[in-house]
Amino acid sequence: MILVKTETGQQVFKDRSIRLTPRQRSAFILFDGRRSIGDILTACEGMTAQDVDQMIELGLLGPAGQAVASAAAASQPAAVAAPVLLEADALDLASRAAAARELEPASSPAGRSLQQRYKDAYPVATQLTGGLGLRGFRLNLAVEGTSSYEELLALAPKIRASVGPEKAAMLDRALGI
Repeated sequence: MILVKTETGQQVFKDRSIRLTPRQRSAFILFDGRRSIGDILTACEGMTAQDVDQMIELGLLGPAGQAVASAAAASQPAAVAAPVLLEADALDLASRAAAARELEPASSPAGRSLQQRYKDAYPVATQLTGGLGLRGFRLNLAVEGTSSYEELLALAPKIRASVGPEKAAMLDRALGI
């Protein structure tokens, strides 16, 4: 299947209103309507089909060759929500994603690999630290600089101290602690 960037996706990529992992951002650039999903997954080390599915669900990518009207209609809810994505909306999005993962079979912390835990926890951690504003800028940079579960786990106590135990509970679930 060949995918292209939607107007919403291009806007989100520019204004960063929805947090994408560095791998997702790199892959997003490659979706030009000429390469297949398989080609892009091969070109972007660490990228998975679930990452692509997430970008499709967010309305950032759509099938190539569809009529412009149908693509715009399909991405309309995301186009309306993306520019006004506030901290509360971002946290709500993350909590809905976490709740959906909890409903899946074999989603127990013991059943997930460390890489999967990292993939689950990274967006939650960036949303939490990004919501701190300037006082959490360095912590947000530290989170964005992580590349493994262990590094993110080491930052979890600092995140918990900054955002409070209620918001940090979502991160703890994603990390499996």
